[in-house]
Amino acid sequence: MIVFETQLKKLKYEVLKKVILLTIQDKLNKEELEKIPYEIIKGNKPVYRCCVHKERAIVLERAKLAMGCFPTGNIIDELRDIKDDDQIMYVIESACDRCPINRFTVTEACRGCIQHKCMEVCPAHAITKIDGRAYINQELCKECGMCKQVCPYNAISDVKRPCKSSCPTGALEVRLSDRIATIEQEDCINCGACMAACPFGAISDKSYIVPVTRAVLDKNKKVFAVVAPAIAGQFGQDVNMGQIKEAFLKIGFSDMIEAACGADAVTIHETNEFVERMKNNENYMVNSCCSGVVNYIEKKFKSEVSKISATVSPMIAAARMIKNENKEAIVVFVGPCTAKKSEMLRKEVKGPVDYVLTFEELMSLMGALEINPVNLEGVEIEDASLYGRNFAKAGGLTEAIKNYIEDKKITADFRPFKASGSVEIKKALSLAKVGKLPGNFIEGMMCEDGCIGGAGNMISRQKSKIQLNKFSKTSKNINVSSNPNLDRFKEVKLEK
Repeated sequence: MIVFETQLKKLKYEVLKKVILLTIQDKLNKEELEKIPYEIIKGNKPVYRCCVHKERAIVLERAKLAMGCFPTGNIIDELRDIKDDDQIMYVIESACDRCPINRFTVTEACRGCIQHKCMEVCPAHAITKIDGRAYINQELCKECGMCKQVCPYNAISDVKRPCKSSCPTGALEVRLSDRIATIEQEDCINCGACMAACPFGAISDKSYIVPVTRAVLDKNKKVFAVVAPAIAGQFGQDVNMGQIKEAFLKIGFSDMIEAACGADAVTIHETNEFVERMKNNENYMVNSCCSGVVNYIEKKFKSEVSKISATVSPMIAAARMIKNENKEAIVVFVGPCTAKKSEMLRKEVKGPVDYVLTFEELMSLMGALEINPVNLEGVEIEDASLYGRNFAKAGGLTEAIKNYIEDKKITADFRPFKASGSVEIKKALSLAKVGKLPGNFIEGMMCEDGCIGGAGNMISRQKSKIQLNKFSKTSKNINVSSNPNLDRFKEVKLEK
């Protein structure tokens, strides 16, 4: 039995499961899709929102995203190929609470000073003095924040929406006409922070679950899963990787490969690249395994793009290895990361990964096919190294590089600066930009605590961290270089 941490997780699961079942039954059309809201939201009593009509409207928009369509667009009768655009995150407008939060308000700290800089600086003339204190007319306020900047008493509070405050690039904006959240695509890095932060579930990621379902059900296709190590604990603390692999095989996948195997190959390649860069007197290098960090640097620290490692991510490395061995393979990456969905479309690495699913989507696929790893005996798995599996947590890459340097007795001045979460990432890059980074290697992970904090996880990062530590210790390969699967990467290109 699946235990959901929140009602939102349960709702997303139910919608995805319905879309998958329609795909399996070959009934994915407008008529059937419009039935989903009534099948999930039954009766006339609301469960989540103010009324069942709003709840059903939200479910329908979720169903559209689940089948790969835009949430506010028209339902298509015949599903076409999902458009290969870079945007993954979308606002479900009917679910947006239009948070009735006045961002800037005057607090009791206001002294009603004579200088009244706040009034003078306001471009919208939204500030007046009432009863001896400043007052902000919210109907006129443009939320520019200039009043807060000039107030000598710091008497103006700034309260942001959860989605907006979580966004590392400022891509989340509020449409002033109706207060609905919007995403500025040119600034969005598809990290999913807004999706995780919104308590109403009004932001979600575009799904590839329909084409993946069709592929695994097609007996003439060979579909391989590349699974991120953060999957540890997603199906319960007693489910091991052997049981998870058997579940993939029962779904219809030809094989399941640990992304950690790709992580071991990436560790070696990235270490050698780091050593070479330091020989060429470069001051620092940034890891490339986190697509959220790569996207962030390209959007907000363009001057530092050349410092990003030219080594591909473990996802791309493992996928290239699979397609090197089987040209006709369809590769599906399964992990906690929404940004991976945009990474697979990048021009420099496009091709080896055909689709990306989150753990939320995988759980729904297993539910639709009535497959529960708990009930399976498990099969033998290809073992990655302890360090490759630890890529899922903050500091894991640093540990892996240190292990390889020590194991191979490489002469290198390796001084890592570990940063997880957008605040730490910004700090690290800001220091590096002005030449004050206390190190020469930035290990950046956009999510708090690393991949175990990803937006597409089923369990919290606190629980996931414990399970990952247990899972990593089951590896028979103590060193990165002791992974026997490394031979499979000898003919694989590991540069972008």
